[in-house]
Amino acid sequence: MAQLEHLTTPVDAVVARMRALDASLHPRDGLAVFNRVYLAVTEAVDQRIDAGRFRDPLAAVTLDVRFAERYLAAVDAVAGERRPPACWRPLFQFRRHPGVRPLQFALAGINAHIGHDLALAVVDACRTLGCEPADLEDEFDRVGDLLVTLEERIREDLMPGPDLLQIADPLTHLLGSWSLERARDATWAAARALWAMRRLPELTEEFVDRLDAAVGFAGRMLLTPLPA
Repeated sequence: MAQLEHLTTPVDAVVARMRALDASLHPRDGLAVFNRVYLAVTEAVDQRIDAGRFRDPLAAVTLDVRFAERYLAAVDAVAGERRPPACWRPLFQFRRHPGVRPLQFALAGINAHIGHDLALAVVDACRTLGCEPADLEDEFDRVGDLLVTLEERIREDLMPGPDLLQIADPLTHLLGSWSLERARDATWAAARALWAMRRLPELTEEFVDRLDAAVGFAGRMLLTPLPA
């Protein structure tokens, strides 16, 4: 692949947009909760790219930026009073619901972004770079490992304390049904399938629509309101 020039510029632009979004949202807004998480992920990826932790920095930046653009496009759609992809609708619909906890918002956003957007971002990156998904597997795995680490921290930081055990118990049960590692594995399979059927537009459209709907359904379950 080609060497990367002005390495940080594309990622810096994405980070700047997420920081501006964070500044514009109420801290308890469900979108703000996810945006803070995703901003931390993007900054961490950027730091690892700068430190030479990725075998192919151009591939890492391209995947990172294409990935972020999917999320920001959903934000822009809602701001423009258009419908976002089905995977994102539960988060936008329930973002101010008093019965939904911050951890639910964070994981629902991760579910939408990993379960749907990442598969499409892999295909987007392959088209941009003129490569195959297998060429991006190392970058995909490194980003995924970082997300798993951050997910563990998110669960620890956002889980209600012992004074809210009546919430924590059903919350633990609800969120225990979703796994980022399983979602990541399914996403890699979906990305490979999408690439294989890229010359079959009708089949591709149907596959993407069904993936979008399935991920949206899981997101709706993650955002089940809990008793105060």
